Amino acid sequence: KGATAVTATAPVAIAPAADAPAAEQGVPAGAVTSPMVGVVYTSPDPESADFVKEGDTVKEGDTLLLVEAMKVFNQITAPRAGTVKRVLVTSGTPVEFGEPLLILE
Repeated sequence: KGATAVTATAPVAIAPAADAPAAEQGVPAGAVTSPMVGVVYTSPDPESADFVKEGDTVKEGDTLLLVEAMKVFNQITAPRAGTVKRVLVTSGTPVEFGEPLLILE
């Protein structure tokens, strides 16, 4: 019979702009960080445009990136409305837990 596919959306952590300890740890203000270890993807597939690019305006909940872990693609969504200041990762590269992925102003 048919297989069942499961997709999970992972929570996204963000460092507050006034958070001195986060700045001391090297996490830029406004950074959206990886909630898990995996491989980051900037688009839904290699032929498609990136979910976001620098200068894009996003709403809370918009998909920013995907992180693949154990063959499951997890959406990284915007924790708040804002503008993408900088994308810090390249599609297809490994990321660590807590690694900054992009900066949201």
